[in-house]
Amino acid sequence: MSNIVKLKALLENEIIPDLENVIDSIYQTIDREKTISLGEKEELEELQEMHKECREILIEIEAKEMDEEEAQELLEELIEIVSED
Repeated sequence: MSNIVKLKALLENEIIPDLENVIDSIYQTIDREKTISLGEKEELEELQEMHKECREILIEIEAKEMDEEEAQELLEELIEIVSED
């Protein structure tokens, strides 16, 4: 399996759904409490930016603009991030 395929699968099956769940959870907290702390706001912004970057990577993959080496580097970085959590 190529690194590009592995990267796409990781993004679609694990990282993006996890990000969306956490973002949704923060929005539910905001809706329930009608307020947001500075820390929550910063976390939400960071998560939304990560989500956007993941979507951009998928677009790059779909457009066949990514090579195996770049995919491997991103895959290694994302696996490291996922492992930390």
